[in-house]
Amino acid sequence: MVEDKVFIEEQFPVSLVSKETLKEGNAKQSQTITGLGKWWGRKELVLIRASILGMLMPVSNEPHKDREIFLKIMTMDDQGLWERCKAIPAKTIFESLTEEEQELYFSVSKGNRTGWDRETSQEQRDEITRRFFYSLSYDEKLEYCHRPEQITGPSEATWAEINSHLETDAYSLQQLIEQLGQKRFGRKPRVGDAFCGGGSIPFEAARLGCDAYGSDLNPVAAALSWAGINLAESEQRAEKVVAAQKVIFEKADQQITEWGIEHNENNWRANAFLYCTEVKCPTCDVLVPLANTWVVGPTSKVIAKLELDRDANRFDIKLVQNATKDQLKEAKEAATYKGSRVYCPACNEDHSIDSIRDTKGMRLWEKSDFMPKENDLFQERLYAIRWEETYIDDKGKEKTRRHFRAPDQEDQKRENKVIELLQEFFGEWHKNGYIPSKPVPTGKETERLHKERGWTHWHHLFTPRQLLIHGTLSKLIKAQTGGEYAAMLGLAKAADWDSKLCRWGTGAARESIAQTFYNQALNPLFNFAGKALPLLRNIFEITPPVLQTETAVIEITDARQVFIENDLWITDPPYADAVNYHELTDFFLAWYDKHLGRFFPDWYTDTREALAVKGKDEGFKRSMVEIYKNLAANMPDNGLQMVQFTHQDPSVWADLGMILWAAGLQVTSAWTVSTEAAIGTREGNYVQGTVLLILRKRLNDLDAFDDELIPEIEDAVKDQLDHMTAIDDQDHPNFGDTDYQLAAYAAALRVLTQYSEIEGINIENELYREKQKGVKSQFEKLIDQAVEIACNHLVPDGFDETHWKNLSADERLYLKGLELEKHGELRAGAYQELAKGFGVREYQFMYAKTKANAVRFKTAREFGRSNLKDHGFDASIVRHALFAVHETIKQESAQQGVNYLKTELKGFWNDRKKLIEVLRFLSRLEHIDHMDHWETDAEAASTLAGALENTNG
Repeated sequence: MVEDKVFIEEQFPVSLVSKETLKEGNAKQSQTITGLGKWWGRKELVLIRASILGMLMPVSNEPHKDREIFLKIMTMDDQGLWERCKAIPAKTIFESLTEEEQELYFSVSKGNRTGWDRETSQEQRDEITRRFFYSLSYDEKLEYCHRPEQITGPSEATWAEINSHLETDAYSLQQLIEQLGQKRFGRKPRVGDAFCGGGSIPFEAARLGCDAYGSDLNPVAAALSWAGINLAESEQRAEKVVAAQKVIFEKADQQITEWGIEHNENNWRANAFLYCTEVKCPTCDVLVPLANTWVVGPTSKVIAKLELDRDANRFDIKLVQNATKDQLKEAKEAATYKGSRVYCPACNEDHSIDSIRDTKGMRLWEKSDFMPKENDLFQERLYAIRWEETYIDDKGKEKTRRHFRAPDQEDQKRENKVIELLQEFFGEWHKNGYIPSKPVPTGKETERLHKERGWTHWHHLFTPRQLLIHGTLSKLIKAQTGGEYAAMLGLAKAADWDSKLCRWGTGAARESIAQTFYNQALNPLFNFAGKALPLLRNIFEITPPVLQTETAVIEITDARQVFIENDLWITDPPYADAVNYHELTDFFLAWYDKHLGRFFPDWYTDTREALAVKGKDEGFKRSMVEIYKNLAANMPDNGLQMVQFTHQDPSVWADLGMILWAAGLQVTSAWTVSTEAAIGTREGNYVQGTVLLILRKRLNDLDAFDDELIPEIEDAVKDQLDHMTAIDDQDHPNFGDTDYQLAAYAAALRVLTQYSEIEGINIENELYREKQKGVKSQFEKLIDQAVEIACNHLVPDGFDETHWKNLSADERLYLKGLELEKHGELRAGAYQELAKGFGVREYQFMYAKTKANAVRFKTAREFGRSNLKDHGFDASIVRHALFAVHETIKQESAQQGVNYLKTELKGFWNDRKKLIEVLRFLSRLEHIDHMDHWETDAEAASTLAGALENTNG
């Protein structure tokens, strides 16, 4: 083994880790610890597992063997994937076989159901299934696989290979991690996270057998992290916790049933309640119910119809069952609130909602309020109830069916009873913390609650019915012994899925209720929905993950005040106000409040906003330097840190580099793992990757002059890119275009952060100076140069290096842009960064499409005759080649393209080979599934290249 180096500093299978990360992320609520409660940007456990292993596994002089062993440990090799394989439907395998094999191994019933033939042995079934499985791509295999965490690990035979290479004697992940820790640190490895958030890092570290540590300033984060590690240390303990929650829920159900507020005269049980906000029309003074659609049930074919009641000066809301297609369309278009404007069906006038607020005035709610007062600007109205009927079918089986009904007089009596009960309990429940009593703090996310609706306290975000149900659960939690911590988390989850910020019908054919935090904001709604108690069961009753660990510590503390040494620090710090955790989590703390204080008397129960690391100004940067300086101090000299970082702004990158430099840390490598949806599936120019920045302590005292850095950075960038190219896997490429660009950032930071001082650059001044638009720091300029070096060094696959270097910057930008598109990159930001790397400012004319996630450059035909000038890109070899392709297609003759080039291109004979190289590159864009717009042009380029090769002087 190579002394001191670890796997993640040399290589990392980013492509496969990305695929596994996305698979886990797509599991949504069925992920292992997401069920404990809401947190924003939780990192997937498979990413944490790969990171910890990569930071502990030593490297040898055989990089390909190192990669092979890493994948075996992660069960991401062929054998590991097969061990993770779930049952594959017989029909799927049947369709992959020849007709002869189908007849031999399968039988098809009269109902056209396909199944294995009884004569087919289990060994034959396994062999055929394995053959089918191995024929699939990695992505296709994943569809039939468990996640790595869902199996025990590699097979016994695989462990023998792993041990032989790593010189270990392990037969479980926990044994391997401990032995690797002993080899490197002389003990079981200690892994810490000082921004533990939702708890992914300490949880996975503990599960792998490390001594885990997690801390966070935010009590909600600490509560979730503590729960993940401590809530169920065994299956027996988990069963007791689940049983205790069931007791609480059943008692609540008995109470709700006894009150009679969720059952009607047919003994149907309410399932969901649909509400709208009403506001008086400034023109006709009629009370208008607000909704952006009056389709109530798109699959049930139920719509709401507004009928004006002149006497009451308001609208009756009637429900129409079995609506026709035209009625559904009409209801969808009959919005009374759209684009921030109120449309009144009584007078056909529309008004801006802001102007109504300004004209009418809006009262701020008081602490004692739990519903609007009679003269408030905004009223809240129940307009539909979804009921669930239980019945016995013809076969004697118990079944349910659902009905939408508009509330009648009996329903209104039940609503009044809810209000009466809440009024009776309100004071006591506030005092004891059964329902929130805290004011909503002023902030960026919370301001709209005050401004748009007048809500000043957290309980204002819930209807009386929601407060009564949640308060009942909350009171029962205090009375229960055992499982109450999980129930406390369940209460907060219920609040997330059952508030006045929950949308009804989140898609074209959805009849469901979305959670409050479907995004990173608090968005007041004019049309919302609430759950009846039965719909809350699966949300409230948490199944804790079972985790056996000897040492795991969770603290609530400022990262600057952490004094526990860890061998590996893995952190995902806040940056540039990406998420306002201190504001959003106060929503949950309002429900935890006194409950959390009972479990942890020493914990505070506010968000410590004043201490929260947020923003991007000087104060934020100084805080970050203090934090990472402290973590470096609490780490052995051979320890490592990983900073998980998601940002696409080079200036933010420069700031982060300087922060880490000032903290005494040195960058050793960086990798980008995809943690978001596939490119093109989301609107907007989203960051889709998480950067894993690997750091060590800077133990030397080296100085450098700024004029010496450029050649050193150039060598570092080229060496890094050449190394990545050499070890890349052709079948499962590790690296995409953006990874190579990122590698340039990392190489530059690796050079810069190795020096304790750089003559000509005052790091402190550059880091803490006030930014001026268009003015870059010297540090930022060096990083930009690194990207430019990378762009110039990376020659497109199959392109002659000599010809490439003789192209102009804008020519290389265009061709590399096509290569980006070829690799599936459609984000505008990627093309912008590419242009910046080549130093090209004017490139917008190259775009055929500019939509954020559908960007691409023009084809030869799309360029056509436009912009043919005698300078710049229009006078270039590439542009002439494109026009010659256009002429070849238009005239249906390659000779016409050749004639054009001979006539119009000065120095044609000198540039003929370069032209052929460009055309051959364009021809390779043929037959690419997502680039069918190049099909004709690429074919013409191939024909024209052949014609040029046969052209004689």
